[in-house]
Amino acid sequence: MSQLQTFVDQKVTVIMNDGRLVVGMLRGLDQTTNIIMQECQERVFSEDEGVEVVDLGLYLIRGDNIAVIGLVDEEADNALDLGSLRGEPLQPVKH
Repeated sequence: MSQLQTFVDQKVTVIMNDGRLVVGMLRGLDQTTNIIMQECQERVFSEDEGVEVVDLGLYLIRGDNIAVIGLVDEEADNALDLGSLRGEPLQPVKH
C-alpha cells in the first residue's frame, strides 16, 4: 500500500511539474499515482498582485505530472490572507 493512501479524505497541496499549485481534498489514487481531488483550487502566485484562487472543483491529476504532495495544516491555511501574499510563480521542473 502506498503511503499516500493515508492522505485520502484529507486536504493536500500538490505541486505539479509545470509549476502549478493546487489545494483540495484527496479522494482517491491508483497504482500509478493518478489522483482525484475534490473541492480543488489552483493558487496562482504573482509578484505584483495577491494570490489568485481559481476554483477547479473535481480534478484528476496524472501521476507523472506530480512533483510534490503534502498534507495541509488547515488551521494555518485558513489563517493566510492570500490577497496580500506576493511570490514569484514556480518554474517548471527540469529533468
